Amino acid sequence: MTETNRVKLKPGDTIGILGGGQLGRMLAMAAARLGLRCQVFSPDPDSPAFDVVLNATCAEYADVEALELFAGDVDVITYEFENVPSAAAMVLDARRPVLPNRKILETTQDRLAEKDFVTRLGIGTAAYADVTSVASLREAILRIGLPAVLKTRRFGYDGKGQAIIRDGDDIAKVWTSLGTKSAILEAFVPFEREISVIAARAADGQVECFDVTENEHRDHILKISRAPAPIPDDLAEEALRIAGQIATALDYVGVLAVEMFVLANGTGPKVLVNEIAPRVHNSGHWTLDGASVSQFEQHIRAIAGWPLGKPVRHGEVTMTNLIGDEITRYEEWLTVPGATVHIYGKGTPKPGRKMGHVTEVIRPNGK
Repeated sequence: MTETNRVKLKPGDTIGILGGGQLGRMLAMAAARLGLRCQVFSPDPDSPAFDVVLNATCAEYADVEALELFAGDVDVITYEFENVPSAAAMVLDARRPVLPNRKILETTQDRLAEKDFVTRLGIGTAAYADVTSVASLREAILRIGLPAVLKTRRFGYDGKGQAIIRDGDDIAKVWTSLGTKSAILEAFVPFEREISVIAARAADGQVECFDVTENEHRDHILKISRAPAPIPDDLAEEALRIAGQIATALDYVGVLAVEMFVLANGTGPKVLVNEIAPRVHNSGHWTLDGASVSQFEQHIRAIAGWPLGKPVRHGEVTMTNLIGDEITRYEEWLTVPGATVHIYGKGTPKPGRKMGHVTEVIRPNGK
């Protein structure tokens, strides 16, 4: 058993959170309900997570002294976003347990490494190829076909760092516009719907998954999540099995999300893995009000060495993101029966920025 697997916090202990966005904010709020303290590390002085913790560190991730002082103030460290600089993770890992294990980031921060990992497990993904130049992009297109999606291997979210290539496009221009020397080309998947599974895994191997969620994106940004996803039971069971298999293969501790495509027809696999997010995830926000335990509490339990909860969904749940100026109409949601409004405290709305969300629960008795 490794040192990280021996983490056992008690009420009053402190969790360090890397990242000060809304995910960090909701993690800290979940920890507080369990009697655990949190300290947030973020370079952004306007981090919304700072508002809900007593102690915060505002410094760059390259500030080794600040990282060391932060580590000295906490008992275990986790993160709310997957692009934690590897150097910062190494500094912290030498001083305190970092969960999920920082080595998992080496797989999930790189889209090619992630696809290779999933493929080795015998799990289906879209056809893909490593791309490092215009010439290799042309070769990849010949093998994979068009349309296809070109993505940077590292970073990028909510549609950033990617481009769809169609017949007739200027391949050299598309490559130049992406501004990278390291990319992956993925076949365009004719999917019926997008789904995700939020899975929690404890250090002892216990895995608990939330119900499969259907996700609707607009302008590459998640707009609506619905649980349970309207898919056949056997398909839901397969999606849950895949998420559990990935969490176990990673020896994961905490909550992760596995995004998948449901294929419309065909003789091959009915579910393909799109991406793995090694953290709590936007598509799991419905669990805050729609389940007996939220994804945030599950994550806190897992990294604290506490037993995981058995998620029980309260009814049919819809989560709607409030993006940009939509947050200014929050009062309209306050009067909707069964709706709960969450505002992230981000200040001035910006186009494409997630400013809050609303959860609506329809309970089995119709109330």
